[in-house]
Amino acid sequence: MPDVEETGQTFEENARLKAMGYANVIGEWVLAEDSGLVVPALKGRPGVYSARYAGTHGDDAANNRRLLAELAPLPDDRRAAYYTCVAALAGPDGEVQAVTEGQCHGVIVREPRGTGGFGYDPLFEIPEYHQTFGELSLRVKQALSHRARAVVKLRPAIRKIT
Repeated sequence: MPDVEETGQTFEENARLKAMGYANVIGEWVLAEDSGLVVPALKGRPGVYSARYAGTHGDDAANNRRLLAELAPLPDDRRAAYYTCVAALAGPDGEVQAVTEGQCHGVIVREPRGTGGFGYDPLFEIPEYHQTFGELSLRVKQALSHRARAVVKLRPAIRKIT
C-alpha cells in the first residue's frame, strides 16, 4: 500500500488525509490516526512534526534531545505537555464518516526514564502515577493513552454505521 503524505497543518487534517487515501486505495472501511506531543510552553511544538522534530523522521533520540534542550531553561511548572490523537474513520468510498480526538496530559521530565514505549514516552510523566510512559506497564499505558481515548469516542459513530 502506498504511503499517504502527511501534508496537513493539523492532526485532524493528517488523519483525514490518511483515512481517505487508504480507503480510496482498498475500497474498505479505514480507521486512521495522527498523533503527537504538544507542549504549550513551546507554542504547541513539536505538534504535527513530533516524529520528525529534530529533522529525521523516527529519530526518537534526536527528537528527545531537541525537546529537552528547548525545555532546559524552563522551571518545572512550565513543562506541561499532552499527547493528542485524532482518529478518522472513512467509508469504502473514501468519505470520512467520523472524527474524534483523545488527549493524555502529563509533564516532560528532565531526563529519560524507562525503556518502554517509543518516541517521547521516556520523557512523558503521568503525575498521578509518578512514572513516565517509558516506565508504566503496557496495559496501563494503553488504558491511559490518547489513542485509546480517541478510539473509545468513535464507538457511537461505529454503532450508527452498523
